[in-house]
Amino acid sequence: MFERYAAPVETRAPHGETNAYVLGDGERVLVDPAARTDALDDAATGVDHLAVTHAHPDHVGAVSHYARETGATVWAHAAFADHFERETGVAPDRVFRPGDELGRSGVHVLDTPGHAPDHVAFLAGREAVTGDLVFADGSVFVGAVDGDMRAYMSSLRRLATRDLDRLHPGHGPAVDAPTARLHELYAHRRDRERRVLAAVDAGCATVDGILGHAYDKDLSGVRDLAGQTVRAHLDKLLVDGRVDWDGAHAAPASED
Repeated sequence: MFERYAAPVETRAPHGETNAYVLGDGERVLVDPAARTDALDDAATGVDHLAVTHAHPDHVGAVSHYARETGATVWAHAAFADHFERETGVAPDRVFRPGDELGRSGVHVLDTPGHAPDHVAFLAGREAVTGDLVFADGSVFVGAVDGDMRAYMSSLRRLATRDLDRLHPGHGPAVDAPTARLHELYAHRRDRERRVLAAVDAGCATVDGILGHAYDKDLSGVRDLAGQTVRAHLDKLLVDGRVDWDGAHAAPASED
């Protein structure tokens, strides 16, 4: 059972809200309490565990409140427990690793880095809470500040192999055709990568120059985000050996 509770938050993500969820078979898990609402206050009564898909501010704003009020066991990613505590002000009671079950809830952890290094999804049966891995419409921001395009694209492929029935994103409505949607997002990222590479091959050396070639839409209000996305693609292309990129200037990969 997946219960969704949307709360208004300060975010540039779609819909201006973050979804919190209560799920689990037997023991109940509260995921991503970004802000308090009356409905979530009622739903959180008696939850056994509290966890987040990742510790970005628009997903953790009410963690401290619900940890205190519910007495739930607070979980954090084992590799990022200190980061979780800094962002939430709450020291975790327990840590999880990919594949772990949260208590006896039937909710298991799947590693899905990319949007953020600590990003995970929570699987229960043939459905999953997926945070900022996938939205029902629009693309997910993967920027060079703490995002990793290579990891993100791998996470899309990894989740697609699960052939799930439904995904529950951190923003917006549920995804009812998960495999098709994940393949669509992967193809979108591959297409953007091809555009970035073509811009570099055409002689564009800076992020600003590449933006004009890699995007065919008005970037008013989101140019900074698009720039960070281009940087993330260039970071990936550098690792792949397809461009030379020093963080300021890009060029076609030199031949050894």
